[in-house]
Formats: sequence, C-alpha cells, structure tokens
Amino acid sequence: MNPFPPPSNKKALEEGLVFTPKFDADGLVPAMAIDAATKEPLMLAYMNAESLRMTLELGEAVYWSRSRQEIWHKGKTSGQVQRVVEIRTDCDQDALVVYVEQLGGGCCHTGRNDCFYRKVAGRDAEGQVSLEF
Repeated sequence: MNPFPPPSNKKALEEGLVFTPKFDADGLVPAMAIDAATKEPLMLAYMNAESLRMTLELGEAVYWSRSRQEIWHKGKTSGQVQRVVEIRTDCDQDALVVYVEQLGGGCCHTGRNDCFYRKVAGRDAEGQVSLEF
C-alpha cells in the first residue's frame, strides 16, 4: 500500500509542497545516496513506498533490493548504516537524492567507500570501451 498521496495536478506536482513520489511501473523510485559531508556519490539504489516510509520514520536509509525482492535496511547486517541527513526530490518527483552520513565503513559490498570506484576511460586500440580505477 502506498502511504503517499497522488499529485492533484502537474502544477501541484512540480511546484507544490506535498511530497507525492512517482513510482515506476515496478513500484520503485531511484534513490541516489550522496555523502552529506563530501557531496560525493556513494551508491544508486531503489525505494518502494514501504522502504521510503521506513526511511522517513527511522532516519536511516532503507531500500528495496531488486535482486532479492525484499526490503533492505542498509547496514542492518553489514554495519554500514546510512543516517539520513536530507532527502531531495526532482521536479516531477520521480527520483530522489538521499544525503547520508555513512557510518560503519564504506557503503559498497566490495569493501570500498563507494560503489562508483571506476571511471569510463574511453576506447582502447581494439575499440573496446575500458574502465580504469
């Protein structure tokens, strides 16, 4: 069940002060976790209505795991808790930026500080697009 009201109209959605997140056909909204202190990207995850409600209530990031098809309270088992500092939504409320204080070490399951540890470097001699650390 979605605890958030639907927007009454386009103007209310884009200019109003009622939080009415637009979930996609799978009931999800992308949520970009950003380090509140450094403003560096940490990870991209998704929230459904229930995980978003839990995030707002707990003050800690709770996501929807698409691979496991279940609620994922970030850090519950790993200790890598994300304390929510601020949540922003875009103009049409179909994407979120979640500013967090990352506790208990890095946020990536690889042990790194963030999930964005490689950059797209360009094409190599064979035309393959490569990555670099």
